[in-house]
Amino acid sequence: MEPLPDLATLSDEDLRKLIDELTREEQDLSYRRRLLHGRIDILRAELVARLQKTQGRSALEKVDVESLSEILAGKATPPSA
Repeated sequence: MEPLPDLATLSDEDLRKLIDELTREEQDLSYRRRLLHGRIDILRAELVARLQKTQGRSALEKVDVESLSEILAGKATPPSA
């Protein structure tokens, strides 16, 4: 964000233009923020729907955590080719 100019040097017309410009910028940012909040709400609703389908069970329940730990630690035997 750029600093404000020396306000004492601005004419009334320049001051009005600056106010209008910053007001438009604020409105644009506000609109963008509302769009982002809408997208976040949609994503959260999707996540809730997915969790309700699985009754809150974690996808990790299906993962063999011990085998995964061995693989990540480099202790697992490589799969046969």
